[in-house]
Amino acid sequence: MASYFLNKRDLAEKTRALVTQINSVKTIKVESEIESLLLEANLIKKYNPKYNIRLTDGKAYPLIRITVKDKYPKVLIARRTEDPRSVYFGPFPNAGAMKLVLKTVRRIFPFQSVVNHPKKPCLYYHLGLCPCPEVFADIDYGKTINHIIKFLEGKTKKVIKDLEKERDAYSKAQEFEKAQKVQKQIQAIELITGKFYNPGEYEINPNLREDIRREELLSLREELNKNGVGVNSLERIECYDISNTSGKNATASMVVFKHGEKDSSSYRRFKIKGFYNNKPNDFAMMNETLRRRLRHEEWETPGLIIVDGGKGQISSALMALSLEKKKIPLVGLAKREEIIITSDFKEIKLRKDSKQLHLVMRIRDEAHRFAITYHKKLRAKASYI
Repeated sequence: MASYFLNKRDLAEKTRALVTQINSVKTIKVESEIESLLLEANLIKKYNPKYNIRLTDGKAYPLIRITVKDKYPKVLIARRTEDPRSVYFGPFPNAGAMKLVLKTVRRIFPFQSVVNHPKKPCLYYHLGLCPCPEVFADIDYGKTINHIIKFLEGKTKKVIKDLEKERDAYSKAQEFEKAQKVQKQIQAIELITGKFYNPGEYEINPNLREDIRREELLSLREELNKNGVGVNSLERIECYDISNTSGKNATASMVVFKHGEKDSSSYRRFKIKGFYNNKPNDFAMMNETLRRRLRHEEWETPGLIIVDGGKGQISSALMALSLEKKKIPLVGLAKREEIIITSDFKEIKLRKDSKQLHLVMRIRDEAHRFAITYHKKLRAKASYI
């Protein structure tokens, strides 16, 4: 948007005319790219702006159609809900993201993608992407379709967990391009199946995003205090993660969330200084990182510290707090079961779709991303020495 105002002489004639008629600029924050595109379409159709004809032509957005009543259901892309016997998901303004999700689903749950499947094995069968049930009478194909439907209904934790393991394995093997590709798949899945808010809700309440964050923080504080954590404020949350390969090029990240949103300017990264015989000692590295951070009296004190890991990481963080004579509420998030663990090792098992768990996971994932990014830089630098 800033490009409209930086150098008006470089603007096209139509754009210059548009700028002269701007009286004010208002913004509405939304939860995802999909919501942003849908809200844009909604506003354009509502106000019919003179200089913006995009999305006013009645173009139909793509949908995912599953022919559930067929003997061997197909998963197809459609533009309209014309078949009452089929199940539809969408519409999806971001067709590229939708296709990437279908590609990911198909790799995990092979399905037919054409209306009239040939009576012989197809190319996708040889690629492991189609069971060709009409040829082989696959008796488990119905279960596969049910899995796909549940996936598209938002029950994606199992799939995302498997993809995260694959991504981490690629990172450890230094296959960073493949790891990035898998990460894009994860992001696309989260984009398509994440919690959805009707675009009209943002019009009615332009502060909806802030309200959502406030509700997440209040519910998290209530849940933690119910389990004896003793949180006074969640205005500032800090989260820490360790990244290394067999103890080499070890790094740690500190990400900061203020009022439930990322505060990138407060992020910090640490190059591990301790010598651990080039062995992966995440506990000692966590202790070192927390002690170095806590010595920065000029940094704002967090209302809550989250560490990526279980009892071992929590014990290391507690030791650091004790040595630096600090009292700050502390919890960990165990990766395998996504269970919040308190500083006295009490396990808080939340529903997988709970807003509290999603908030903590979102913060943890950002710390993981930030740590891996710095670790990759160090590894790349070391490879040239």
